[in-house]
Amino acid sequence: MTKQEMAEKDYLAGMKYKDIAAKYEVSINTVKSWKKRNGWVRGAPKQKSVHPKSEKVAPKKEIPAVRELLEDTDLNDKQKAFCIYYLQRYNATWAYQKAYGVNYEVARTNGSRLLANANVKKQLAELKKQQATDLYLDANDILAKLAKQAFADYGDYLEFGSKDEPMYADNGEPLIDMETGKQMTVRRSYVYLKDQEDVDTTLLKKVSIGRDGVVVELHDQQAALKLLLDRLPEPEVNDDSENSLLKAIGNGLKKIWSDENENKK
Repeated sequence: MTKQEMAEKDYLAGMKYKDIAAKYEVSINTVKSWKKRNGWVRGAPKQKSVHPKSEKVAPKKEIPAVRELLEDTDLNDKQKAFCIYYLQRYNATWAYQKAYGVNYEVARTNGSRLLANANVKKQLAELKKQQATDLYLDANDILAKLAKQAFADYGDYLEFGSKDEPMYADNGEPLIDMETGKQMTVRRSYVYLKDQEDVDTTLLKKVSIGRDGVVVELHDQQAALKLLLDRLPEPEVNDDSENSLLKAIGNGLKKIWSDENENKK
């Protein structure tokens, strides 16, 4: 019998990842990869008798890797629930309230304290990695999305301009210019929405047609540019290069944003 087959038997018998890894002298990630690759499925765990209030602790929506968190951790039930809730909103106060059933003031104090707990931080880090794997998402994907928001163009969504329209009298008869003998016209502005199937709707924050006409709002481009700029590496170039100009522009933009924030205070 191979090491993987013996490990599977131990897993199905209820042994934790870390104990299996220690027994066969491999990493925990190796054990997890064996489980995923070979489709190990453990039977439904036995329910422990708990106080009726504990039903409120369990979150309604399970997140990726929660099964592993619940099976293979030394955290108590409320700490596990805190981790699960935290990954839903990334709000320690809200997560603590949901997990422990306390008021806002208590949760605000204890939530940040629990978030700093070494075991909780370790479990959250593992869950975040699993979430990223399940979503096939990394930091570059998020930066690419920010870049799209930063450089979105209203022209991609609207057609606008002005054109001459014929004028008519109240009775519907065309108004004729006595000098030229031609129908009189008036210059009017127009704004048209492009068809939904022709645009990237993920960059739109709001679209509506109200009493004042068409309203199209994109996500905050300045905020997206600021986030991108803060994450760009400082170029190591000579002063006479093109990149130095870009660096100077970037530093200038940072100063503008800094000055604007100071003026708002």
